[in-house]
Amino acid sequence: MSESLIIQGETKSERYAELASQLHSLLAGEADMIARMANVAGALKEAFDWWWVGFYRVIGNQLVLGPYQGPIACTRIAYNRGVCGTAWAQKQTIIVPDVEQFPGHIACSSLSRSEIVVPILINNEVIGVLDIDSEQINMFDEIDEKCLEEIVQIIIH
Repeated sequence: MSESLIIQGETKSERYAELASQLHSLLAGEADMIARMANVAGALKEAFDWWWVGFYRVIGNQLVLGPYQGPIACTRIAYNRGVCGTAWAQKQTIIVPDVEQFPGHIACSSLSRSEIVVPILINNEVIGVLDIDSEQINMFDEIDEKCLEEIVQIIIH
């Protein structure tokens, strides 16, 4: 695969479909989870140009910063704390249209305005989360939820 993505879809769904297809090729043969996460973070950032795209990995009783693209971030997040910790505890995707309205939101950057967090589950255990932040309010919707959950499945298989 080349060093850059070719994403030409006009709709969000088309862009995700093209990205998913390219991720299958990009990740083929790579067993290391951190390497897989790093390339997915880069691909998502390149395809959608969100403010922050990255992963937190479950280590003990905390989420620990993993591969990401964007400005510096919080290094550790407690279970059931903030959007990431809540998605971990609930084992479900959380879309936050306006982070200022989310009780207990952890502001790693004041420029983050909306967020989506997708838990990564293996055998019904959360091993990490995919966290994406936007500088725009109400950036994420059900299309993002469905497609990012599919991308998480590509990462773990």
